[in-house]
Amino acid sequence: MVPDPMTYNHNNSPVFSPFALDGMTLRNRTIRSGCFEGMSQEGTVTERLIDHHRRLAAGGIGMTTVSYCSVSEDGRAFGHELWMRTEILPGLRRLTDAVHAEGAAVSIQLGHCGFFASPSVIDRRPFGASPKFCLFRLSYCDEMSEEDIEKKTDDFVRAARLARQAGFDAVEIHAGHGYLLSQFLSPWTNRRGDRYGGSLENRVRFPAEVVRRVRAEMGGGYPILVKMNQCDGMRGGLELDESIEVARSFEAAGAGALVPSCGFTAKTPFHMLRGGVPVREMVRAQSSFFYRLGLSLFGRTMVQRYPFEPLFLLEGARRIRDAVSIPVGYIGGVLSRTDMETLVDEGFAFVQLGRATIRDPDFVRRLEHGELDRSDCDQCNRCIATMSVEGVRCVTADLATTDRALSQRGTRLIRRRLVGEYHSSVANPKEDHE
Repeated sequence: MVPDPMTYNHNNSPVFSPFALDGMTLRNRTIRSGCFEGMSQEGTVTERLIDHHRRLAAGGIGMTTVSYCSVSEDGRAFGHELWMRTEILPGLRRLTDAVHAEGAAVSIQLGHCGFFASPSVIDRRPFGASPKFCLFRLSYCDEMSEEDIEKKTDDFVRAARLARQAGFDAVEIHAGHGYLLSQFLSPWTNRRGDRYGGSLENRVRFPAEVVRRVRAEMGGGYPILVKMNQCDGMRGGLELDESIEVARSFEAAGAGALVPSCGFTAKTPFHMLRGGVPVREMVRAQSSFFYRLGLSLFGRTMVQRYPFEPLFLLEGARRIRDAVSIPVGYIGGVLSRTDMETLVDEGFAFVQLGRATIRDPDFVRRLEHGELDRSDCDQCNRCIATMSVEGVRCVTADLATTDRALSQRGTRLIRRRLVGEYHSSVANPKEDHE
């Protein structure tokens, strides 16, 4: 039952009270998760991207996250992904100013696609932790040398420095979802025999060094969040027991907060989402005939479906939260104010929201003011299928809007016709009896 907005007192909710995160105060405990927007054509900041995050800020979110920004040009999966460089700083500054004007903070997610970067976009063969064929791209990657690892570490540091110059209040280092740092952590992609492979101590070396170096660059009092995996979601991948040790390593390296997620983009992409697998929409979104054909024939066997349930990552997130002393946020199946209050009451520092805010950018504000108590997102995941072509949007909401518009247009046409016939009959009364 939706509470009466006149009697509901949001001040009683810990979710909507200000809180401090590594030297920064947010107006509430909600953070828009790093949801790829698909709005950075030619790798630049567009007006659509700025308005997307401005709307989220106006909708009450405590902090929004710009996603995904590659730390270098060779880390992109699509041509319309941001990559950090001085040329885009004016656009990023306009974005951060727009968000700040609405009272919210803004973070940027920094990462690198590694072995699933697109060869056609980066104009070279991708690289990763170890040589591996990527079915997601139908490409093979080279193994990174120690010189490559040092260069990418420098790129993360440079990207974080530029982000602060552009006015971002925080950075989120992407060490999950099968991106480059996650590829080093995962035994499924890391088969190295040197000091960066084998034992967990070796596999965490590069990701932890990135966090350590970024912290050294940014100093204390600047929020550095790290998105990491609880598990990769496939046999031979990273599992929770090792992820707990990874979390401790990130804390020791200087992370200010952790966001434990799951899934591997190039292998188990819907593990991090759960719910529907919109194969038909995924096929339409492909520009390549071969990709369309492959998805049409094998999409339902290649892309696994995972049933959705609220708070589906809670147990693993609790174990990671209890293993570290820095703030841990929760992500995964948050649908309602009750979910959010339960999470904050039991010790999660903040809640990251994705699809609920795609469905309704005003979701947080409406929750806060008692206008609703839960999201009506149905986890169809069609927003994910279309984001790389049209930009992320709620397809269900757009279809409903279109249906209403068509219905209203039809009503207007019928009314216009009836009114026209009436005036015609008044003007020519004999015609009605012929």
